[in-house]
Amino acid sequence: MNRRKFLQHALTASAVSILPVRWVFAENRPTGLEPIDISSLKWSKAEELPDYYQVLNTSPLNAQPAEHMLDPAITPSNVPFVRWNGLMPEFDKIDPKTWTFTVDGESVVESKTYTIDELKSKFKHHTQQLVLECGGNSRKNFFPGAKGNQWSNAAVYCSEWTGVLLSDVLKDCGVKDDAVYTGNHGIDKHLSGKGPAISRGVPIEAAMNGNALIAWAMNGEDIPFKNGYPLRVVFGGRPASVSQKAATGISIRNKVHDGAKMAAPAYQVPKYPVAPGEKVPNEDFEIIEEMVVKSLITFPKTGAELPLGKTQEFRGHAWAGQREVVKLEVSYDYGTRWHEAELAKPVNPGAWQQWKINLDLPEQGYYEIWAKATDSEGDSQPVVQPQWNPKGYLFNGCHRIAVRVA
Repeated sequence: MNRRKFLQHALTASAVSILPVRWVFAENRPTGLEPIDISSLKWSKAEELPDYYQVLNTSPLNAQPAEHMLDPAITPSNVPFVRWNGLMPEFDKIDPKTWTFTVDGESVVESKTYTIDELKSKFKHHTQQLVLECGGNSRKNFFPGAKGNQWSNAAVYCSEWTGVLLSDVLKDCGVKDDAVYTGNHGIDKHLSGKGPAISRGVPIEAAMNGNALIAWAMNGEDIPFKNGYPLRVVFGGRPASVSQKAATGISIRNKVHDGAKMAAPAYQVPKYPVAPGEKVPNEDFEIIEEMVVKSLITFPKTGAELPLGKTQEFRGHAWAGQREVVKLEVSYDYGTRWHEAELAKPVNPGAWQQWKINLDLPEQGYYEIWAKATDSEGDSQPVVQPQWNPKGYLFNGCHRIAVRVA
């Protein structure tokens, strides 16, 4: 055996030896791929594994649920990840009766201010399921690592939002022909207490489409404090950072918005491929305006012990920014073979899609289940890692969970 083969064999043997059970199909995995971190897992029946919430940062507050808690088609209001960029508002001092939302800017025909009651009475109500995903979701999976909150794969959710179309409100004010971008505004302050923590925007076309809402309700009730009470501008399929929480208004701009967290490298990626770990000048970044194709396995829970000889259902969600997912495949042998899952259509543009598949895992031992989505433009999730970028945005490698058959 030559040196290269010896080292490869040693690596495989070493990795396999850390598992408490046989690593099924280990010989098929990509070279150097280690098993999912199971150090904190206690193999158990799927229904016995506990739910949990992980706090990543307290200043500002950032937290995420366990991935399996996202299993419902409509994410419950107490489950979504929490992402604040600055000081949270003093919610007990907010009176929704006096809260106002102002439309202004260089490219508005007539600036107007609305109360929540005026929005409710003047415009048609719409209810939509919309995906909100942090641009840094799954950041912890990049290698080499990138600075920032080390989100797993759960900084995403799809709840039901009720409000009015942003386009209806902007049309009521009038939009000039030179409109380019929006500037979105809220009341949360920078950690220093001075100035806004975040004020991002979207291309004007994104504000004028049918799945951009000014919402006052989430899952049929007032928006929870942590998710943007009492008003939130919601843009499905775009980085969640543009969906302004505790929203006070929107400016119609005649240029790309220059608010807080708009400048490079925040929420931006290089304009060209870079080597992992490479430094990139700020002028070579471009704004992330749409999210990419992705999927999530939500059942069974990672760390579940499954019975041998029993067909097992696997299920989850898939989404693709402004596109539709057209195929979802699952593998339990590191991509050697892919099995196509049953995939539902989205209930409306911007919603995620449910998938499910029944699999017979052939023998006892440790398995990794991988999910891979393909969108309507033919883009699929990469098997391991997408194009690396310095800020760790848009990771959409195949989702992996660990299960044990006993």
